[in-house]
Amino acid sequence: MQAQATKSNITLKGSTEIVSEFFGYSINSILYQRGIYPPEDFSPISKYGLQMLVTKDEGLKKYLSQVLSKVSDWLMQKLIQKLVVVVASVGTGEVLERWVFDIEVDKDVGADSGAKEKDVKVIHNEIQAIIRQITASVTYLPLLEEPCTFDLLVYTSRDTQVPVAWEESDPKFIINSEEVRLRSFTTKVHKVDTLVAYKA
Repeated sequence: MQAQATKSNITLKGSTEIVSEFFGYSINSILYQRGIYPPEDFSPISKYGLQMLVTKDEGLKKYLSQVLSKVSDWLMQKLIQKLVVVVASVGTGEVLERWVFDIEVDKDVGADSGAKEKDVKVIHNEIQAIIRQITASVTYLPLLEEPCTFDLLVYTSRDTQVPVAWEESDPKFIINSEEVRLRSFTTKVHKVDTLVAYKA
C-alpha cells in the first residue's frame, strides 16, 4: 500500500503563523551563525527536525517578539512584501550583509475565505532546507572580523500604518555585492524567497 500524503487546509491565518515562526527561527539562526551575539546567549531547541539555537537574551527576545507580532499582522493584511536582516559594522556602520526574505501572497485567499491544500510536513521540509542553508552559509560568507550589529527592515505597502517607534530607513544596499540565492518555500498561500547579499 502506498502512504498517502496528508493534505492540510492552509488558511491565511495558518500560513501567517508558519511564515512568522519561520522568520523568528531564521533571524535567530543568522544572529547565531554570524556571531552577532555570543554563542552562550543561545539555547538549543528542536524544530523542523533540526537542532536549532534561539536567543536567551531578554532584550533581544522582546525586540524580536514585537517586530514579528507586527509582521504577523501585516502578513494577515497582505501588506508586507519583504523582510530584510541587515548586518553592519558597529565601528563604521558599513553594511556587510543583507539577508532578504521576499514574500508573495495569493490574493484569492482572504481572512475569512479560501484555503489551499498542502501537507504541513512538506512545508516543514522546505523550511528545514532553508535553515540548513543558513547554517552552511558560514562556509562561503566572508568572516566578520569586527563587532557587528543587526537591523530589521520591513517593506510594506505605502499606506501602511507603521508604529510610532519605527523609523523610515534607506534600503542599506551593499555596493558591488555578491549574492547567493537560497531555497524558497511555499504554504500555497505565502511564498518566501531567500537570498543573502554580502560585501565582496
